[in-house]
Amino acid sequence: MGNVTTIGVLALQGDVREHLSALTDCGVRAVAVRRPAELDAVDGLVLPGGESTTMSRLLETFDLLEPVRRRIADGMPAYGSCAGMILLARQVLDGRADQRQLGGLDVVVRRNAFGRQVDSFETDLSLVGLEGGPVHAVFIRAPWVESVGPDVEVLATVPRSLQQEPGAGAAEGRIVAVRQGMVLATAFHPELTGDGRVHRLFCDLVRGGDRSLNAATG
Repeated sequence: MGNVTTIGVLALQGDVREHLSALTDCGVRAVAVRRPAELDAVDGLVLPGGESTTMSRLLETFDLLEPVRRRIADGMPAYGSCAGMILLARQVLDGRADQRQLGGLDVVVRRNAFGRQVDSFETDLSLVGLEGGPVHAVFIRAPWVESVGPDVEVLATVPRSLQQEPGAGAAEGRIVAVRQGMVLATAFHPELTGDGRVHRLFCDLVRGGDRSLNAATG
């Protein structure tokens, strides 16, 4: 794949352009992925926000479901935001019966979990290993993680301060960012805020630098 790190963004549906821009700002080659041949040419893959059931169906339509599964199983770094987190999960609650999973994360995710509380909202989160203080997180009808397997690291949970949002008390402590090996996922949308730290973290993971996600939050 050459000396230049190439990271793809699954470009079937969702906020593709924002992720491509954020990745380019990290100094990598960012490309849209719609075909298996394009997937073969990338060092890592971003699964963007959007509508998870639609994305699942399009993965099959474009003959990408099994190729993406294989690449992730073989160790390709992947990052999913919102709908991307849902696709990467082992199991989804409140999903459709025909929804397909990529299985890159040993987690159970509840789809549209925040829909019953606050629909769309913003809050500041402390994310393990992210230098520079809390990240401003944008949630848009977001999922949360109900449970994690033994190899999954929890990177962020909903803070107590979110109770200030109407009806959001049930969300306190819910898991909204995780990592398992080379797979990273957030329930929120860092590509929408102009804060490139989550993308830089992923780009470093793809490059092999891995700015230790186990480090104390700075």
